[in-house]
Amino acid sequence: MISNIRHTNLVELIGYCVEDSHRALVYEYLENNSLASVLLGSRSKHIALDWPTRAAVCLGTTSAIAFLHYEAVPHIVHRDIKASNILLDGNFHPKIGDFGLAKLFPDNVTHVSTRVAGAFGYLALEYALLGQLTKKADVYSFGVLLLEIISGKSSSKAAFGVEFMLLVMSMEEEGFDDDFLCSVCDYLGSHESEAKMFLVKSKKHRKIWLQKFSQG
Repeated sequence: MISNIRHTNLVELIGYCVEDSHRALVYEYLENNSLASVLLGSRSKHIALDWPTRAAVCLGTTSAIAFLHYEAVPHIVHRDIKASNILLDGNFHPKIGDFGLAKLFPDNVTHVSTRVAGAFGYLALEYALLGQLTKKADVYSFGVLLLEIISGKSSSKAAFGVEFMLLVMSMEEEGFDDDFLCSVCDYLGSHESEAKMFLVKSKKHRKIWLQKFSQG
C-alpha cells in the first residue's frame, strides 16, 4: 500500500528484502525516532519541543491525513494514528508510518464493518463499540494526539480499561477556559495563547479542518 503513494509527511518505503523465510521492509532513516519518544518518553527529558515545533508537527500530520483521506487513490484510513507512529527527521519534520492496520476506501464507500484495531487510548467510541470504520476514526485519533502534543501528557499509559480515556475526559471536563492552561506543559513558554487558539479553531471548524488546516 505505502509503496504506491508519496507525500512529504509519509514515511517513504525504499525497498524490501526476501531471503528464504525472512521478509524485511526498508524505510527511510528518521533521526529523531518517534514523537512518543521525544515528547512523552525518556528522550523528553533531554529534548524540549517549543510551540512552533509542535505546531509544525501538527500541521504536517494533518496534511498527511488529509492526503490519505481525500487525494490517495483509493482513499486510505490509517486506523493507527498515535504518537509512536509519528516519526521525526533531523529537523523534527513529521512523517506518518506503520500502515499495517490501514484500510482502503473506494470513492463510493463511506464506512466498512471490520474488526476493531488500533491503540485504545486513541480509539473513537463509535468505532470501538460498533466496529463501523469511517474516516472520522483517524480524525478522532488525531484529536487525542493533539491533546498530547499540547499538554505533554500520554493518553495510553494504562495497561487496560477506562483509564485509557482519562486524558480525553479530563480535557472535556476542563474545557477551553483559563483552567485549561494549567494542563499545558512548561515547554510552551510564551506561546500558551497560540496553543489554546489552535485547539479552539480545530474544534470550531471540525467539519472542514482536515483540508483547510493542512494548507496552513
